[in-house]
Amino acid sequence: MKRFLAAVSLVTLVGLVGAAPAHAAKTTKTKPKLSGSITVSAAASLTEAFTKMGTDFQKLNKGTTVTFNFAASSTLAQQIQGGAPADVFASADGANMEKLVSGKQVTAEPIDFASNLLTIVVKPGNPKEVKSVADLPNAGIVSLCAPTVPCGKYAAQMFTQDGVTEPADKTTLGQDVKATLSAVTNGDADAAVVYVTDAKAAGRTVQQVKIPASLNVLAVYPIAPIANSQNASLAKAWVKYVTSAAGQKTLKSFGFLPPPPTE
Repeated sequence: MKRFLAAVSLVTLVGLVGAAPAHAAKTTKTKPKLSGSITVSAAASLTEAFTKMGTDFQKLNKGTTVTFNFAASSTLAQQIQGGAPADVFASADGANMEKLVSGKQVTAEPIDFASNLLTIVVKPGNPKEVKSVADLPNAGIVSLCAPTVPCGKYAAQMFTQDGVTEPADKTTLGQDVKATLSAVTNGDADAAVVYVTDAKAAGRTVQQVKIPASLNVLAVYPIAPIANSQNASLAKAWVKYVTSAAGQKTLKSFGFLPPPPTE
């Protein structure tokens, strides 16, 4: 009996020793910490919203730096095609994003993350008494985005669909939406067609003349990481943040609308 009990004890001890390594091998997986820096090339109309989001993102991810390159989407697409350093592209239209998709300069399917509407801005007090898009041809000097810039294309589309003759003789063309708006704030133009978000950012320096939705054009904003990004994980994290509930809340606070629903 003593020999039997001793044998049982030995077997039990061997079993416990054999099981120990398997138990010790269990580890808790932790999410890799983000670090380093990225450059985000973004449409000029995203300046205020993305600047705020960049600050918030960096607070959430200590040790990261997000640098922005704001300009017209057409200019940014051309820069990226030419090899300019960028990790993420956020465009004010799908056409310029499609250029990078076709050229395989983006690594993932672009995601629509916001939308915007056009509006008219005039000098405070509205001295030219502009009340609608139809008044623009006779509103004095009108500032529009250049034809190759998304806000310029959207404006041209709006004039066509509304049956309004686009102001041509007395116009000034901006290289992006910020330059287009500044023509009014600087006194070089009597009215301008810009995005609602830019009019909101300008505050009391301009007066807004709203365009009804039935006469307006919706601008849709896609975003995607760049293929030759030097920090792919951080680039993907930025895209994820922009499309997250927190990012969408910030965009909304600056006047952006949610992206249209996918079919």
